[in-house]
Amino acid sequence: MKAAGKDIIDESGAIRLPNRISKGIQIDPRTGTAKQGNDRDVIMSPTAFLQGAASPRLNSFLAGSDENCIQFEGEMIRKATETKLKKYWYCLLGKELYVYKNKQEEKHKGMHNLIGVFIKDDPEEHLDATTVLYPFSLVFPGNKPRTYYLLNKDDKEKWMNAIKQVIGYSNLFDFYDIKETLGKGKFGLVKTAVHKKSGKKVAVKVMSKKEMTVQDVELQRREIEILKMCQHPYIIRLLDIFENQDYIYIIMENLQGGDLFTYLEKRDFEISEERAKTLSHQIATSLYYLHSFGVAHRDLKPENILMVTNDDDTDLKIVDFGLSKIIGPNESSLDPFGTLSYVAPEVLLQKPYGKEVDLWSLGVIMYLLLSRVLPFDDEEDKEIARQTIQDAPDFSFEPWDTVSDTAKDIVKSKYHFQ
Repeated sequence: MKAAGKDIIDESGAIRLPNRISKGIQIDPRTGTAKQGNDRDVIMSPTAFLQGAASPRLNSFLAGSDENCIQFEGEMIRKATETKLKKYWYCLLGKELYVYKNKQEEKHKGMHNLIGVFIKDDPEEHLDATTVLYPFSLVFPGNKPRTYYLLNKDDKEKWMNAIKQVIGYSNLFDFYDIKETLGKGKFGLVKTAVHKKSGKKVAVKVMSKKEMTVQDVELQRREIEILKMCQHPYIIRLLDIFENQDYIYIIMENLQGGDLFTYLEKRDFEISEERAKTLSHQIATSLYYLHSFGVAHRDLKPENILMVTNDDDTDLKIVDFGLSKIIGPNESSLDPFGTLSYVAPEVLLQKPYGKEVDLWSLGVIMYLLLSRVLPFDDEEDKEIARQTIQDAPDFSFEPWDTVSDTAKDIVKSKYHFQ
């Protein structure tokens, strides 16, 4: 069977940490010639997505590495043209690949820093009737590939294994069995997978970098950074991250109950006040947790709240932090955001706002849970905006007659009026 998503999920590079290379002595690996180095910061992440993201597998491997020793050396071939081949001698030292004209040459002619590099296994090439080349490519930041050729398969594997150790390579398929597709998103697919060691079912969010703009990259980077901070029972948990030159793979909990809106729709929006209280409390505790870190979700709505199972009494988890923002205690923001029916008036009025805008969204959701309708709704967006800014929610119709005064007071407290 063709592995589900194998056409999408090919080779995955592990997340890499920012690395500090401090001022010191730089030594040529072949000659021992020393020169004074300069302070420079090198971000090991292949893209700006994962700056600061920690990979335990990479950390445990690199902890014992000796970057002053040659890890591997040997001859490789580069193509000068399609038909002209040129042999060079290469030395792998730490995270740097030095190139020499030949084995006897003492001075290197070039050096490639392997920080942020992906490795790609290429198919063999038949140069002529008797010569077979075994290539692999190193994809440098900016998706700039360099292809290297070996004359036998064993040498190719030795070189690839040595470089994989240096760059902290991990293959997604070594850890997860990829299964069926759950759905399709803006930038790719969401698939189910099984963690090989534990047997636990997870969800894999597969995103194509080619489909993403610079703004999309920023939003995804923000979501990853926030999810890395979160360890809360009612916030979706980020389990793992893989990345190669074309895709990003985010491994998360597999939640099977659909979103909150679908949960309500299946029950004709009729749930008890006690159930509404439980769900509201779970959302509120999640917001308290996020706000304690300075995080404003900024797009809280039923579609961004997933249910763990299909059971009536299932728990929920907040998801989709793409529009989230860290706002300090004495800071405010003017950025527009969110989904119209759940957005606070100050956002629509383009006034400075803080994390409390999430509480307005919570009030809208609580109103929906208790009354089965949205407080501000219309076919026209302009009318929804007008109602949000000017009108007070209506508590005079059924089923508000049967809702306790305590519940009504709590909902009202989430708005900027009584």
